[in-house]
Amino acid sequence: MSIVDIPSRTAETSTPIHSTLAERWSPRSFEAAETLDEQRLTAALEAARWAPSANNSQPARFIVARRGTPEFTTVVENLMSFNQAWADRAGALVVAVAETVGDHGAPRRWAEYDLGQAMAYFTVQAHHDGLHVHQMGGIDPAGLASAFGLPAHLVPVTVAAVGTLASPDALPDDTLRARESAPRTRLPLDTLLLPTP
Repeated sequence: MSIVDIPSRTAETSTPIHSTLAERWSPRSFEAAETLDEQRLTAALEAARWAPSANNSQPARFIVARRGTPEFTTVVENLMSFNQAWADRAGALVVAVAETVGDHGAPRRWAEYDLGQAMAYFTVQAHHDGLHVHQMGGIDPAGLASAFGLPAHLVPVTVAAVGTLASPDALPDDTLRARESAPRTRLPLDTLLLPTP
């Protein structure tokens, strides 16, 4: 199977949405031989920097580990095994970290929410520029914090693989290849809307 054989990745929506959002998806197959374009990576990080945050507190922090560096290997070692099986082919792994306490010691209750918004901006900008992003929850936050010497108020929340899309054939097993080419699905919009009294 080649990239052209993958079923359409465009979301089926109840009403039209921006094409970058409709076409964004989270692949696991990345071109391992291709070097990540630094300008496009910087643009994604800039988009993340300009995401909204509560009281403009800007609690999003990032560790950017490029393939071929010791930092990249460290991040891979702190992924769950099902993510290790494919994530080492990405051009970079970005550890998304929430700063959960502010400068004056006050807890930032919305830090993880705001970090999520920053990662959404990162993902959409990257996709717009021809990169693909796959965010992972299967990580070892304590292992990452220890490996990178993070203080207690800097909490790793997710890791995002970013790179150039490759064929599903590049994935190491049939299960991953099947998931890569499976149709995209979402709950119907009506399911997400809670009833009001």
